[in-house]
Amino acid sequence: MDRIKLGLSVLVIIAGIVGFSVFESKLPMVARIAIFVVSLILAALIAWSSEPGRRTIAFAHESYNEVKRVSWPTRKETVQMTGIVFAFVSITGLFLWILDKLVEWLLFAVLLGWK
Repeated sequence: MDRIKLGLSVLVIIAGIVGFSVFESKLPMVARIAIFVVSLILAALIAWSSEPGRRTIAFAHESYNEVKRVSWPTRKETVQMTGIVFAFVSITGLFLWILDKLVEWLLFAVLLGWK
C-alpha cells in the first residue's frame, strides 16, 4: 500500500507539472504556479500518510529536538574562529604560491634553461 501511495504522490507531482505546462497560454502565471504548488502539497500529504513518510516526519522531529540541545558558539567565538580559518587559508595559499614559483624556477630556469 505504501508503494501505491508513493507512486500516487509522484503522479500528482507529474500532473502538477503537466498542468503548469498545458495552461501556459490559458491562465496567468500566478494561477499556473498555484496549480503546481497545490500539487506539491497534495503529493506531500499523500507521501506522509505512508510508513516512509511517517518515519521521515519522526526523523525530522528528533533532529529538531537534537538541534535544540546543541551548545552553539557565541558571536565572539564565531568571529575568532572565522579569523583563524581565514589566516590559516591565507598562510597556506602564500606557502603554495611560493612553492609553485620555486618549482617553476627549478623546472624552467635551472633544468630547461628557459627564461
